[in-house]
Amino acid sequence: MTDPAATSPNALSRRAFLALAALAAGAAHLALAGRALAADRRASPWAPAGAVVAREPFGALERVAEGVWALVSTPFAGDRTTLSNGGLVAGRDGVLAVEGFNQPAGARWLAERARELTGRWPTHVVVTHYHADHANGLAGYRDADARCAVHGTAATRDAALRNAPADPSREAALRDAVILPGDADTALDLGGRTVRVRPFAAHTASDVAVLVDDAEVAFGGDLLWNGIFPNYVDATPSRLGAAARALRRDGRGRFVPGHGPVGRAPDVDRYLALLDEAERAARAAHAAGLPATDAAAAFALPASLGEWTLFSRAFHDRAFAAWYRELGAR
Repeated sequence: MTDPAATSPNALSRRAFLALAALAAGAAHLALAGRALAADRRASPWAPAGAVVAREPFGALERVAEGVWALVSTPFAGDRTTLSNGGLVAGRDGVLAVEGFNQPAGARWLAERARELTGRWPTHVVVTHYHADHANGLAGYRDADARCAVHGTAATRDAALRNAPADPSREAALRDAVILPGDADTALDLGGRTVRVRPFAAHTASDVAVLVDDAEVAFGGDLLWNGIFPNYVDATPSRLGAAARALRRDGRGRFVPGHGPVGRAPDVDRYLALLDEAERAARAAHAAGLPATDAAAAFALPASLGEWTLFSRAFHDRAFAAWYRELGAR
């Protein structure tokens, strides 16, 4: 007797069925591992890369080089004041803050730490891209006694102005933003130390990374992730991989990702392997005619890549949706 489902126009082809079965093999393990790792990290923050000079429920400020500090956020503890990572770079004449964070209280906290550590309120802030967890707190840098110049690309400024919720104080902070070119490096002279800001179009249509050459430190924004599965929501996946590889080729000693602990080259290599695995799975599922949502639901990383926390299970859906956009939606 013929199975009616087998002749249905919605039935999976044998090729798609096999692709789904292969993807599903590790799905249960991933779900359990993700929950276990998230619980573990709520209780035990990541090991710091250097001396911790300040700590709050939302994160810790770590010294990663002379005059360079990374603010590593710990959102799994439940406090999302900062949510993204960022940091400080100090020169003789100026102090650069990296990121605007999720709330003004996060930016103000970092600015106050800058004053304690360097004797100076930040003179510059670079926003790596427009997403709310990196830009919505910019007003926290505004201070009646000190001027802090906001630097971002035009696309980042314009999109951040439209972020929800609407905030007149954020709009005021962005109104006089110094516009960074989207096609060339920009040098910021802090006095005795020059920082390069390098543009990419990868995680969003307009990203930048902050490179501290003399200290061999790179702030990658969400071009780099460590221990947390990346957010592909606005990404062009092939460009994301290319941008991460470009930063890796620079041979930095320390990499400050947008989310997760500060890493070294092997951590970036593991992230690149994750991106490659997501690409492999998406291309195979797309070629087999498998719907993106089904492929995402079955996706699991190989055990060799270790465990990667998910902010949300939807992050797998976003990854496959992004790849299908680039490959041609099915």
